[in-house]
This record gives sequence, structure tokens and C-alpha cells, in this order.
Amino acid sequence: MSDDNPSVISHISLGTNDFARATAFYDKVLATLGCQRVMEHPGAVAYGKAYPEFWVQEPADGKPASVGNGVHMGFVASDLAAVHAFHEAALAAGATDDGGPGPRAEYGAPYYGCFVRDPDGHKIEAAFWDSEMDENQAN
Repeated sequence: MSDDNPSVISHISLGTNDFARATAFYDKVLATLGCQRVMEHPGAVAYGKAYPEFWVQEPADGKPASVGNGVHMGFVASDLAAVHAFHEAALAAGATDDGGPGPRAEYGAPYYGCFVRDPDGHKIEAAFWDSEMDENQAN
């Protein structure tokens, strides 16, 4: 990772109680955003475009994984079509809808995204931020 990376997040991990189901789900869903498996360990898989940014894993303490209330993971989509592809792939792979693709003015005019719950119940999102729309709003 270079020093000019604007992200403040190194990586994030979500626990699962069904590792095979979770990795099959994320293999399909994250492919819509250009992500793939970039690292694997027993009971853990990391996804990213160049380096491990998103991990799915069995909890290290051996206790059941649980869903955090108020916690969700948002993924960057390259355009509106990628938001729709993410949503469709997630539903087809076993997610439940938690807010279909569309604009959400409460997040800012340039925001376009969707929300689903993965098979473990984690809330995940794909969002496209149209910076040209943001610039047009400023003018």
C-alpha cells in the first residue's frame, strides 16, 4: 500500500458460523466489484483488488460468530451498474434485501447504493459516489 492511499482502513473482518457458505457467497458477490481472493489461511479468506482488505473468517476464539448491531461494511462500486450487479448477485447467492439500489439523498446527492444482509446476517453495502454530481451541486 502506498503512502498516497486515501483510505484510513487497513482491513476489516467478519466472522462466520458457516465458512464454506460464507466464502461461496463472497466469491460471487465481490466479483461484481472486481474483488477476488488474495490470501487464504485455514478458516480465513481475504478479498481485495491488490491486497487483503476484507476478511471472512471463523472466530479465532472458537466461539460462535455474531452480528454487531449498528455495524455494516460498505464496498466501493465503480458505477451504478456495479451497484445493481452487487445487489442481484447477493440476492441470488442467499442474501436478504435490506434496501435496493437507488439514491439516498440523506447520504448526499452523489450517493447511489444498496444494502443486503449476508447469509450470516451481516449488513453489507455497495455504493457509488458520483463525484461529477457532487461538483455539479457545488456550482
